[in-house]
Amino acid sequence: MPARLHQPDLGVPADLAARIAESARTTTSPVSPDIDDWLAGKRQRPFESVLVTLDELTDPQGWRFAAGTGNLEHYSGRFFTVEGMHVTTNHGHLGQWWQPILVQRDVAILGIIAKEFDGVLHFLLQAKMEPGNADMVQLSPTVQATSSNYTRVHQGRPARYVEYFTDPGRGRILVDILQSEQGAWFHLKRNRNIVVEVTDGVPLHEDFCWLTLGQIHRLLRRRNVINMDARTALGCLPVPATLGALTAGEPDAAPESGGRHTMTELLSWFTGRKSEYEMSARLVPLNSLVGWRRDAERIRPESAGNFSIVGVRVHARTREVTSWKQPLLAPHGLALAALVVRRIGGRLHALVRAEVLPGYRDTVELGPTVRFMMADYADTPAHRRPEFLDYVLSAGDRVRYDVVQSEEGGRFLHAETRYLVVEAGDDVPLRVPPDFAWVTVGQLLALQRHSYYLGIELRTLLFCLNSL
Repeated sequence: MPARLHQPDLGVPADLAARIAESARTTTSPVSPDIDDWLAGKRQRPFESVLVTLDELTDPQGWRFAAGTGNLEHYSGRFFTVEGMHVTTNHGHLGQWWQPILVQRDVAILGIIAKEFDGVLHFLLQAKMEPGNADMVQLSPTVQATSSNYTRVHQGRPARYVEYFTDPGRGRILVDILQSEQGAWFHLKRNRNIVVEVTDGVPLHEDFCWLTLGQIHRLLRRRNVINMDARTALGCLPVPATLGALTAGEPDAAPESGGRHTMTELLSWFTGRKSEYEMSARLVPLNSLVGWRRDAERIRPESAGNFSIVGVRVHARTREVTSWKQPLLAPHGLALAALVVRRIGGRLHALVRAEVLPGYRDTVELGPTVRFMMADYADTPAHRRPEFLDYVLSAGDRVRYDVVQSEEGGRFLHAETRYLVVEAGDDVPLRVPPDFAWVTVGQLLALQRHSYYLGIELRTLLFCLNSL
C-alpha cells in the first residue's frame, strides 16, 4: 500500500459538503427538462445494435483475430483487445482457471461538469447511446471516453466538452480519482473519475441536460436510467456521511469517530487480506484457452460459464462515429450485488468483503457483502454459495433498496446487476468471517477518495445508500 494512503482522511471542505447536501435536497429545477419526456424522446431515435457473427467483425479498418495468438484486436492497436488469461490462486475452492479478458490500456475520462444555478449545484449529464445498454440510451457523464476516442483514432467527430477535463484551469476540481472497473472482466482497467465545477456559461447541446443531485438520486430508484459511469463519477463526490436517510441524525463526524474499528485497524485488516492471498493472472493467447471454444457466433465456455464474447453492428447518428462493429462481453444472466448494513454503537455500518479478483491491480479491493451471478445459483452446492447470500435473498421487509442497474454498455452486452441494500438487526453478528469487516459509511467515503480501495459494485451501492 503506498505510504500516502496509510491514513485516508475525509477532509471535505465545509462549504462544499453543504452545497452538495443542498443539491441532494433539491428535486426540481427550472433549468432541467421534464426528464421522462426528454429521455423518452432520446430513446425513440433510430439506433441499432444487432448481433453479428465474429467473422463479420473482421475488416481491414476494423477488427481482426491476430495471427498466432488469436487475440481479437482493432487494426489501429488502440481501443481494447480480447485476450486470454490463466489464473492460479490460493483463494477459494478453484485453484486455477482460464478465461477471456478485456484488456484496455487507455485510461478513460469519466468527467462531469458541475455549475450553480440559483445557488444550487447542477451536474451536466448526457443522453448517451451505448451498443450494450439495456434500453439503449441512459444518462452518462458529460464526457465518457477513452483516450483513443477523444484523440479521434476513429477519425470521427470530437467528443463534446472534453476540453473541460483535458485543459488545465477550466474550473474547480471537486473530484479527480483513478478507479478500477470490474475485476472479473477487465485486466488492470482504470478510469479517471473527475468532476469540475465551472462558473462561466456552458453551451448546452440538445443531448445534454442539467440535473441536481436530488433529481439524480430519484432517477437511481428506476431501472437503467443512470448509467454505471455516471454512478461511479458522482459516487466519488465528497458527500457528507449523513446525507442518506439511513444515516440521518448521526453526527457528521470524522472517519475515526464511533466506528467498530479505527481507520488504522481497517487498513491493517485490508493489508492483511492482500498479503494472505496469492493470485497470478497471466495473459495468454486467446486461442490457447482451456475449456473455451470459438464458433461462428461467439467465444463461449464449453460447459457452464458466466459469459461469452460476441460481436455487434452499431448505427447511432448521435455518436462521434455513426456506424461501426465491435466485440462485447455478454454475461449469462443477472448479477447480484448486495450490501448489508446495521447500526453498531448508534452509527450505521456496512458489512464489506475483501474481494479477490484477477483483474485488480493489487489483487484485492473492497466489495459488497455479496456479489454473485444468479444463473449459477441452482448448480452451486449450499456449502459453496457465498456467505450471506441466502440471508439477503430472504430479507423481505428489511430491504431498503432493490433496483436493477446496467453495467458499462460500451464493453458489455445487456449486463445488469440487481443492487440490494438490506438493513439488518442483531440477526447478523458483529463477529464475521476473516474476509469481512464492519465499516462505517464515513470510513467508506474516506477510502473512496483514494484509488483502488472500493470496487465498482461497492461504489455504486454506497451512492445508492446515500440517495435513500
